[in-house]
Amino acid sequence: MKLGYARVSTDEQNLDLQLIALQAYGCDRVITDQGISGARFDRPGLQEVLSIAQPDDTIAVWRLDRLGRSLSHLVELMNAFRAREIHFASLNEAIDTGTPAGMFMFHMIAALAEFERALIGERTRAGVAAARSRGQRLGRPPALDRHQILHARDLLRTHPEAHVAAHFHIHHRTLRRLVRGPLAVPPDCETSPPVPTSREGDDFALADGVGA
Repeated sequence: MKLGYARVSTDEQNLDLQLIALQAYGCDRVITDQGISGARFDRPGLQEVLSIAQPDDTIAVWRLDRLGRSLSHLVELMNAFRAREIHFASLNEAIDTGTPAGMFMFHMIAALAEFERALIGERTRAGVAAARSRGQRLGRPPALDRHQILHARDLLRTHPEAHVAAHFHIHHRTLRRLVRGPLAVPPDCETSPPVPTSREGDDFALADGVGA
């Protein structure tokens, strides 16, 4: 059985061109999605096509981007078709995985998707290296700055760890990691005394009545 799938991204767009082409291809049934982006994986029409298709059936689209908007998504779908022994045809690109030439085109698309992923990874690594060369810190900012960490270390001499963590609104494990980490010993700590940074003022006061 030949199953056609047609999609447009907005309600104002017309499906007629796709429907005519799929019917001319000989589709026994055409299922549509209207007003749904191809970037979405949870398209009702596409899910219906996938649920109906059986081994040796052919799923046909008018153009590749009607099935998916990214190479990685297309390859993922085509791999799923192949695993279920379902053929795929795209009319504009003359792809038919039921033929040797169609399978060759499929492998070309898969290779392009792999190339795209490699390029993205290379650009990401280059961006990270450039940021590090400029002295930028990567990742999330620390929960506490240097002075807050030093202040926390002072408070830990007289207060329970859980109370100090609650004072700075962080988890006690985060507090433990920070006070033991490199930020707790700044190179200028001898010339830059720690500055108390209590959220309630200069005095450290605990909600449960325990004070400095």
